[in-house]
Amino acid sequence: MRLAPEGIPFIVFFALLAAGLAWGATTFPYPRLLQVLAGTFLGLTLFSVWFFRNPEPALPDDPRAVVAPGQGRIIVVEEAEEPEWLGGPARKISIFLSVFDVHVQRAPVSGTVGHRAYRPGAYAVAWADKASTDNEQAELGLETGHGRVLVKQIAGLVARRIVTDPQEGDTVEKGERIGLIRFGSRVDLFFPLDWEVTTEVGDRVTVGESILARMPAEEPARTPLERAP
Repeated sequence: MRLAPEGIPFIVFFALLAAGLAWGATTFPYPRLLQVLAGTFLGLTLFSVWFFRNPEPALPDDPRAVVAPGQGRIIVVEEAEEPEWLGGPARKISIFLSVFDVHVQRAPVSGTVGHRAYRPGAYAVAWADKASTDNEQAELGLETGHGRVLVKQIAGLVARRIVTDPQEGDTVEKGERIGLIRFGSRVDLFFPLDWEVTTEVGDRVTVGESILARMPAEEPARTPLERAP
């Protein structure tokens, strides 16, 4: 099983505690208590391995496909204002990640990173509407030939660490890892209104594999100013 490197310290720490307590149960008084504690930390070790798993996605063949940037359940599909990167109305899809879902995020499309920002904030439950604006979050804006895309990594009730890998100017490929959130969390995706939505509220999606939308067949026409070098 491939693991996100951010999980290695947790796995090693819990495993060492479990091993130490198991050894102590054979040497010191109160072996039953030490056995229970050893079992608890063994469980935390296994949970950490599961939580920080980083499976390689099976990308769809469709070049127009917009894949899920996070894994979990779709909780919002709506039109929303996105003034920061898209500069106006956009389609918004929100994914809620439980502690049992993969927490690595992947690029929904191929493109160039033109916007990167981090905003401290609250730690409200990630499925609440206000989480999109009030919670700690990181933004990654991608420029594509069909328009701009924004991915928001949003902390949840117990999440206290957001990792965003690419820097401004980097080129990312669809399905490439772009970050990770510890532990419960939410991922918001914004894209142009004329892109076809292929998912709905309640769907469960797999990061880097499930198709959330499709880009138009043709690139939008560019103005003379946009074509100028």
